[in-house]
Amino acid sequence: MGDAPGEELVELLREGRPRERADAARNRERVLAAAARLFREHGVAAVSMDAIAAEAGVGKGTLFRRFGDRSGLAAALLDARERELQERVIFGPPPLGPGAPPAARLLAFAEAYAAYLYGHLDLLRVSETASPGARYRLGAYRFWHRHLALLLTEAGRGRDADYLAHALLAPLGAEMAAALRGTCDAARTVAGLRELITGLVPG
Repeated sequence: MGDAPGEELVELLREGRPRERADAARNRERVLAAAARLFREHGVAAVSMDAIAAEAGVGKGTLFRRFGDRSGLAAALLDARERELQERVIFGPPPLGPGAPPAARLLAFAEAYAAYLYGHLDLLRVSETASPGARYRLGAYRFWHRHLALLLTEAGRGRDADYLAHALLAPLGAEMAAALRGTCDAARTVAGLRELITGLVPG
């Protein structure tokens, strides 16, 4: 990608980045650390907001005002992990980062995102299934979609790039991955996406 597409992704990365007082940031990190610990030990479904508030040492009202519900808390937990991956896409070494041909970058994205998806599947399910279409309203989804659409355009699929980017992201949704759990893992997902990508963008 050239400078302009890179700048566009940087702007998407900056969107929604919280600006908060130092004490609010510390409280936020304490809550997120407590939630991550409890989710890891007991599973997402078994942990209540009351338990997280107690573990973090904050009032329930504070927790609900800040995060809304468990899906909001899951989204906040995932935010840092997604931003790390987004920064690798923009600034990291190729093939995930700039400097490789579109086909290689698309394949590298499929591998990196599948690892993230299956490593955080329960959290992603809570976040994405909070309400119908929740996945597509998340800022992170807009970033991933735009990244893939830009690579597809660079590879000469400009007329179809917008739709094809959605099509490549569909197998990387938490709801689909959870429905196929037991028959499909990260390796099989990547293998399937490799077939799709090489058909769309010959190396």
